[in-house]
Amino acid sequence: MAEQQKTKTTATKSTKTAGKVRPIVKKMYLRAQEAAAEGRPIAYGMVASQYEEILRAMDITPIWTENYAALTAAKQVAEPYITKAEAEGFSNVLCKYAMVGIGFDAIRAETGKIPEGAPDGGMAQPTMLLGSSAVCDPRFKWYQTLGRYMDTPIHCIDVVYPNSNHFTLEMRDYYVKYQTEQFKELVNFLEKTTGTKMDWERLDHIMDIADETIQVWWDAYQLRKATPCPMPSQDHFSCMVPAYYLLGEQEALDFYRELHDELKERVDNKVGAVENEKYRLLWGGGLPPWHTLSIFNYFESLGAVFTIETSYHPPEPLEPMGKDVHPLKRLSSRVVDRAMKAQARAKEGCGDSRVQQILDLLKEYNNVGMMMHQARSCRAMSLGQIHFKNMVQEHIKVPTMFMESDIVDVRDYSEAQTKMQVDAFVDAVESYAQSLN
Repeated sequence: MAEQQKTKTTATKSTKTAGKVRPIVKKMYLRAQEAAAEGRPIAYGMVASQYEEILRAMDITPIWTENYAALTAAKQVAEPYITKAEAEGFSNVLCKYAMVGIGFDAIRAETGKIPEGAPDGGMAQPTMLLGSSAVCDPRFKWYQTLGRYMDTPIHCIDVVYPNSNHFTLEMRDYYVKYQTEQFKELVNFLEKTTGTKMDWERLDHIMDIADETIQVWWDAYQLRKATPCPMPSQDHFSCMVPAYYLLGEQEALDFYRELHDELKERVDNKVGAVENEKYRLLWGGGLPPWHTLSIFNYFESLGAVFTIETSYHPPEPLEPMGKDVHPLKRLSSRVVDRAMKAQARAKEGCGDSRVQQILDLLKEYNNVGMMMHQARSCRAMSLGQIHFKNMVQEHIKVPTMFMESDIVDVRDYSEAQTKMQVDAFVDAVESYAQSLN
């Protein structure tokens, strides 16, 4: 167990645009509270479940419960919710996002009100729960568990993430058809629950905005290849918010246009995230330690900057589909076609799409070191990291650090131990960088 001390949690940002994310997050929760007061539909939802635009088109206000858990971590107020979930009989090795959410709703059910001191006014009471299979199993079981604390309609969908290492073109149509059927069932549930019919033209328009948003976000991050790097990973872990939680809204598109313009100006004027950039690093796997993002600033004090990351990396833009394609098929094709592109790159390289992404980013962003976060309670994003590192080493002998902590629970973090590990890692990076010259 780590030493208990109140440490600085948030990281100092480099870009002005990243500083505008915190008000956006506050507004997200205020929107839900206003929707609750007005009796409008509210959905608990899971990030990366591919249904963001569907909810937006039906005027359903989403509460992204994983984001709220990360917010409590950043504010270092997650422990009471985790402790409550433990008291309810849940193991503390379960996903800490889920533990925070379960604890929050258990306290609300017990007291009849939002837990005292909840950041940003807390999560409004949902009128529906939308689970999914995307990424990990808690996305199904978490919301099912909430049946202990609320009598709320629930619908779970299966989200296809094809194994791109064994994906064939013949399988594409099958996957697209299957995913489309999942979305149709979701829309039927939403229409029945809300009493409102889907406006397909509106959904199509929202998807157009989403596609443009992804393109601008992608283009902005290409600018991070510059030396010195204009934006570090701690800014990214804020700047991913509009794309993941406001996708399809004009506000998200405007945000990334502003970010792109700022990064372009910084590149043109050779303004870097680190004043004297020495070492360029890749965040190669795992979700970040939301409780102590300030660790990034310690890296920077040693002249190291994280130039790019695999976590929450912007999805690669795709060629636009014709207007004769049904919007649900557009949604379904998006994730499948990205898997096909990843597979095509892997076949030309190492054979594994996840490892190939790491190899590509190491080369394209001129990185000389890689870090992965082994989060104690996040199996889905920590599983296989040593295997991936070993495969990378077959191609590039890049120094790699494994940070051991958690995504939410600060009790699993030791600042002193982590900083000693960082010092040793940066020494190894320096030796490696010198060997390349």
